Amino acid sequence: MRRFSVLLAALICTAVTLFSQLVTTTPQIPVADQPVTIYFDATEGTGGLKDYTGDVYAHTGVITDQSTGGSDWKYVKTNWGENTPETKMTRVSANLYSLEISPNIRDYYGVPQSETITHMAFVFRSFDNSREGKDTGAKDIFVEVFEEGLQVTIIRPEDHVITHLLSDVDFEAAASVPANLQLFLNSAEITNNTGTSLLHTFNFNTPGDNWIRVTASTADMTVADSVFVHVMYDQVVEPVPDGIMDGINYISDQSVQLVLHAPGKEHVFVVGDFNDWTPQTSARMAKDNERFWITLEDLVPGKEYAFQYLVDGEITIADPYSEKILDPWSDQWISPDTYPDLKPFPADKASSPVGIIQTAQTEYVWDHSGFVPPDPGNLVIYELLLRDFIQTHDWKTLVDSLDYFSRLGINAIELMPVNEFDGNESWGYNPTFYFAADKYYGPANDLKAFIDSCHGRGIAVITDMVLNHSYGPSPLVQLYLDPSTGKTTPENPWYNVDSPNQVFSWGYDFNHESQATKDFVDRVNSFWLEEYHVDGFRFDFTKGLTNTPGDGGAYDAARIVILKRMADEIWSVNPQAYVILEHFADNNEEKELSNYGMMLWGNTNYNYNEATMGYHDGGKSDFSWISYKKRGWNDPHVVGYMESHDEERLMYKNLTYGNGSGNYNIRNLQTALERMELAGAFYFTIPGPKMIWQFGELGYDFSIDYDCRVCNKPIRWDYYDEVSREKLYQVWSSLIHLKREEPAFESADFNLIASGATKRIEINHADMDVRIIGNFDVVAQPVSPSFSQQGRWYDFFSGDSLEVTDVNGQVSLEPGQFRIYTTRRLNKPEITASIGEYDRYKAGFRVYPNPVVDILYMESVSEDAVITLFDMNGRMVLERDLQSHQSQVDLSFLHDGIYIIQRKSKGYTTSYVKILKISSMTK
Repeated sequence: MRRFSVLLAALICTAVTLFSQLVTTTPQIPVADQPVTIYFDATEGTGGLKDYTGDVYAHTGVITDQSTGGSDWKYVKTNWGENTPETKMTRVSANLYSLEISPNIRDYYGVPQSETITHMAFVFRSFDNSREGKDTGAKDIFVEVFEEGLQVTIIRPEDHVITHLLSDVDFEAAASVPANLQLFLNSAEITNNTGTSLLHTFNFNTPGDNWIRVTASTADMTVADSVFVHVMYDQVVEPVPDGIMDGINYISDQSVQLVLHAPGKEHVFVVGDFNDWTPQTSARMAKDNERFWITLEDLVPGKEYAFQYLVDGEITIADPYSEKILDPWSDQWISPDTYPDLKPFPADKASSPVGIIQTAQTEYVWDHSGFVPPDPGNLVIYELLLRDFIQTHDWKTLVDSLDYFSRLGINAIELMPVNEFDGNESWGYNPTFYFAADKYYGPANDLKAFIDSCHGRGIAVITDMVLNHSYGPSPLVQLYLDPSTGKTTPENPWYNVDSPNQVFSWGYDFNHESQATKDFVDRVNSFWLEEYHVDGFRFDFTKGLTNTPGDGGAYDAARIVILKRMADEIWSVNPQAYVILEHFADNNEEKELSNYGMMLWGNTNYNYNEATMGYHDGGKSDFSWISYKKRGWNDPHVVGYMESHDEERLMYKNLTYGNGSGNYNIRNLQTALERMELAGAFYFTIPGPKMIWQFGELGYDFSIDYDCRVCNKPIRWDYYDEVSREKLYQVWSSLIHLKREEPAFESADFNLIASGATKRIEINHADMDVRIIGNFDVVAQPVSPSFSQQGRWYDFFSGDSLEVTDVNGQVSLEPGQFRIYTTRRLNKPEITASIGEYDRYKAGFRVYPNPVVDILYMESVSEDAVITLFDMNGRMVLERDLQSHQSQVDLSFLHDGIYIIQRKSKGYTTSYVKILKISSMTK
C-alpha cells in the first residue's frame, strides 16, 4: 500500500481532489514512465517553510532497486543549495507549491531502464537554504512510484489504524486505470463500483481487529491492497508484576515481559516480527499508572525479533533499554566483516530504529571476572576512538593490539562512547540508546571479549558516558517530541525543554533533578558495570548535570548533590569503580568532588604545548596546574593530560609554530619528537593519574581540524616504522613503567617548579629521592637539580652515576635535554631504536656512488619526498625537500664518516640507506 506522510484533507484546483497532507500527487498513482505533478503543503511536516514568501526549490532524487536504503538517494537532480529552473517550485497558494516532473519520472531523473524506481525522495528548501520543509521528525519525504499496468492503492487511511467505538474511519482507494473496485471488511463485501477511485466511511460498533481490503479487476487481472483497523476495548489496568523492571525482562526461553514508562500516554501497543507488526488486540499493553506492560509468549528460543512500541496510535519508538537496535539510516554501512549476520532492518515495516528481543541468548563466559583494577593514583590511561585507531574499527582487531599497549606500559584504556549514537562515524557524544553497544564496532560479545582480554593483562577499561544530553533518535526524546518546535514537551519526565546552560548546550538536555532521570542514569551505569565489567566511567561535561542557570563554571551546590548521589549508586554496585568527571568548574567544587573519591580531568594542553614549542614569556609554559598539590587538593585525583580527543595535537603545533635558535629548530621533525620525550619526562613522573591520547606516543602530527574537527583522521600505524618515532614510544614506555613500578612516584612529598624555561621536579620518598631537570629553552642553559643530599646519584636513561658534593650545583643542558636522577640505581631502560638501526627496515631505494665524495645520486623519486641525513649519534645534519624526479644531493660539506639517509615520500613510505662519506676516492 502507498505510504504518505500525513492524512489527506483539503482541496486544490485542477479538478483533482487532493487532501491536506505533506505531499500529494496527480495522478494519485505515479508511474515511472509517466509524468506526475507533486504538491507540497508547507504547513505540514516540520512546517519549516510555512508562510515563507521567497522562492522554494526541491532537492530531489530517487530510491531504486540499487539503493541500499532510504538514505541512499540515486540520480539526485542538483547539489545541495543549487537552484535550477527544473527544481523550482510553483506557488499555487500561500503555503501550497507544485512541481511538474516531466516528460516522465524516469527521464526527469535520468534513471536507466535497467533500474526499478521505488520512490521519489524530497527535501524542500528556501532559495538560500535557510529554511527546510521535511517530514515530521525532520525526515526525508518519500513518494512511492508504481509499475506500469493495473495498480490499486489505499490512499486513506495511510497505515494501520487504531480507533474508538463508533468513530468514523474515512476510506479512499485509487486505481491506475478504470477497473471494477470492490471493498471488503473481514471478507464481507461492503460496496463496489467501476472507475479509478472508491470512497467509503466506516463506523465500527464493536471492538476488535479488522482487515479492510480493496480489489481492482479488469478482464485479465486482479490486484489488491489492504489495511488493518483495531477498534479498542476498554484499557486493561493491572499492576506490573513484582521484580519486573522498565524495559525487556526475559522470563524464560520462550517468553519476555516488556515495560514502558510513559507518563500521560493513553495506550500502547507492541508491534513486531511476532505479530506481523499489527496493533491487534493481543498486542495492547496493560496499564499500571505511568507504566504499560505486556507478556509475550511462544517465542522461538534464540531467534531475534525486531519490535517497536506504538504509542497513542502516532508515536513509534524502540525500547529505551534495548541492548541491540536496528537502524534504518546507519546499519546499511556496516560491513559483514565487522558485524557478521546482522539482522536486516525491516524497511517494509518500520522507518525508525527498532529494538531486538532474543530469548535463550548464549551468555559470555568471563575468564577474568576477579580482575582488580589498578590504584587510581597510579593510573596511566590510553584514550582512543576506535574509528580512528584501527582501519577495521572492530573489537576483534583491537584485541590483537594489546601487545602494543602492554609494551607501552599503560594500565587503563578509556574508550570514547561505545553505546549506540546517531550515525556510525561519530565521536560518540550524540548518544541515542544507552544499553546497546554500537554495531559499527562489532557485536556486543566482541566488546566483552576485548574487556576480558584487557583484564587478563592487568589493563582496566573505562568507558566514556554521556549523560548530559541525548540526540533526536533517542526513544526518550521521541516519546515527548513537539514537531512544531523540535523540542521535547514539558511533560517529558527525563529532559528539560531548554537547557539551563545556554552557553554550552547540545542535543536534548537531561533534567537530573527528575526522579525518572535519576532512575535511568543508575540503570545505565549499573548495566555497564555488571553486564560489560567495565571498571568505571569518564562522564562527559558533568558541569552540565544541573538545572542551575549559567555557563556551569561557578560553584554549584545543587550539582554536587547530583554527582555525589550518582557516584554513591555506582560504588554500591562496584566499590572500586572509577568515577572520572570532565568538569572544568570552580576549583573549590572540584576539590570537594575529589575529596569524595571522584577523579577529574586536568587539561594542561596549552601549557605543555607552549613548553614543547619553546615559548615561555609570561609563564605560559607553566604546566604546574597538573599537580593536585598546586590545586590545593588532598588526593591525587587530577587525571592530567597533555592531549585528549578535544585538544590540538602537540606535534602539529611543534612542527607548525615551534621556536628555534641558530641550528636548533623545533619545526624540524627529529627535534620536535625529542621535545615530546622531554615533555614525557615532566609528565608521567608527576604523582597522580595520567592520560595519553591515541598515537601521542608516536608523535601524531595531524591537526585536530584535519578535514574537520570530528572528521575521520589518518590512522598512522606506519609511524612505528620510523626510528625517531619508535624512540619516542620507547622513551615514554620507560617513563610509564618507571612511574608504575617505583613507589617514589606516588609520593606526596614532591615539588614542581615549572614557571620558567628550565624546569625541575623534586620527589622525596623513603624508597629513593628523585630529581628531574629539563631545558625547554631553545638555547643551552644551566639547571640546578637542587639535590636533596650529597653522595651518588644515578642517571636513569644513561645508567651513569654522578657524585654530588654540592647539592646546589648546576648541570648544563642543551636545548631539549633532560635528566632523571635517583638516589637508587635502577635498571637502565633499553632504548633500542636509533638511526643506526636502519637495517631493520627495507631500504626501498638505491644510491650511488657509495662511498660518496660530494654528489650522491639516487634512483629517481616518483613523487615529492623529504630526504633527512643523520650521523651515527642520531643528530640530523641535513633535511631537504626533493621534487618529483630530482635525484641528486650535494654532500661535499659533510665530514668523513658513516651516515643514514631517511627518505620519506608524501605517501608516507619511509626508507633508509647507510652511506660512507669520504674526502676522496683515493682514501
